[in-house]
Amino acid sequence: MLTTPPDDVNLIGRRTAQRATVLQALIEARGFVGARTLHAALEASGSHIGLSTVCRTLGALAAADRADVVRTRVGERLFRHRPAAQHRHYPLCRGCGLGMPIDAEDVESWAERITAASGFAEVEHTVELTGACPDCRAE
Repeated sequence: MLTTPPDDVNLIGRRTAQRATVLQALIEARGFVGARTLHAALEASGSHIGLSTVCRTLGALAAADRADVVRTRVGERLFRHRPAAQHRHYPLCRGCGLGMPIDAEDVESWAERITAASGFAEVEHTVELTGACPDCRAE
C-alpha cells in the first residue's frame, strides 16, 4: 500500500502512479541511491517504469526540495528522500555510501555572509563532504 505523503508528488507536477511509485521507492531506500539502482529495484519488484521517468522524477523531487543530492567520486548523483523542505548537508562515506545528516549552521551562515557581501541574490550552494565512516575506518 502506498504510504507516500501526497504533497510530495503534487509538488512535482501532475500526480501519476509512476511518480508516486518512484517516490515511494526512494522513501523505502532509506539512504542515498542512484537512479540506475533505484530503477533496478523497481524493475525487480515488478514495476515497469522507464529509467528516464526515474531520472526525471528524482530531478523534480530535488528541485522541489524533497530529495537531497550528493555526488560520488565518479560524479554519479545519489538521491535521498527529504521529508521537509529544510536544506541539509551530509558527509558521504566513500567506502559504503552511508550519508549522515549534520548540523550545518556554520555552512549556512558562511553562505549567507558570502551572498550578502557579493550582492548576489537567489544563491544556491553545494557542499560536498566525503570521508570514511566509523565502520569503514575499522575495516
